[in-house]
Amino acid sequence: MRYMDKYLQIGKIVNTHGFRGDVKAQSWCDFPEVMTELDVIYRKTKDGYSPLTVQKASVHKGMVLLKFAGIDDFDKANALREEVIYADRDHIVREDDSFFIADLIGLKVIDVDDNKVYGVLKDVTQYGIHDIYTVKTEKGEVLIPAVKEFVKKISLEEGIFVKPIEGMFDEV
Repeated sequence: MRYMDKYLQIGKIVNTHGFRGDVKAQSWCDFPEVMTELDVIYRKTKDGYSPLTVQKASVHKGMVLLKFAGIDDFDKANALREEVIYADRDHIVREDDSFFIADLIGLKVIDVDDNKVYGVLKDVTQYGIHDIYTVKTEKGEVLIPAVKEFVKKISLEEGIFVKPIEGMFDEV
């Protein structure tokens, strides 16, 4: 079994919101509402991860507005600007057939028909319609749309099984 980080990056505090300690965060989740369902959000410190208890959370114009316990004025909120924020993976509600991107990075990309290993997943780029997988091969990088036509099976233990179109991995 692969090692999976307990804490996952979920966004970044980009600004303050008002003068009572609220902050505005950019969500890196599939949907910003994911962040509003969390009771605790973490920030990374030199000693590990420090919890911030969420008192209030809402989505406004695509951004997440957060109010943390103990952050009750502009100066305390302003000190959090540019902080990357994290969630405990066990506290994020997700569907059974979904995966965290952090867990997919580094998986082998394998042909579903003949088990040929093309390379490893290097990155996932999220677009509105579907994600794009960047596969690092011996010869370069290949982009694969993360749709059922190409991605046939994902196993965190085995890898990502794909059915590429002819020539997809030939020209790198």
